[in-house]
Amino acid sequence: MSLTVSPELLDKAERGPVSDEDFIACIRESLPYAWEVVSGLADRAGGSGAEFEANETAPPGEKERGQLLRLVASDAMRGAVERHFGMRLAFQNCHRVALFRPDADEAYERFTAPRAQLLNQSPELVDC
Repeated sequence: MSLTVSPELLDKAERGPVSDEDFIACIRESLPYAWEVVSGLADRAGGSGAEFEANETAPPGEKERGQLLRLVASDAMRGAVERHFGMRLAFQNCHRVALFRPDADEAYERFTAPRAQLLNQSPELVDC
């Protein structure tokens, strides 16, 4: 299961649309490691002025790796996170996640290109 949904939030969803604020709170509580990684990137991006910030640290375990994968694999969660931080989210492997400024089209295209994916591979990532 990707998210731990409270009975109250489930009731809201059954009755109609759910706000991004409520959905983000659910993501933050359900996937704390993934949230820490992405919010840390957003904090770094806010202070660095760089076109993007990327995570280079492998998750400490399978539980954390699973959280990160669930976050980036869900269109709904990815979209909510992008709207929340006002940045684009990109993903290369089990830990190489990046947040891009909205106007960083070239950097985003380079990061998400097949060449970048191939260059980011190593024998250590086979089980990633």
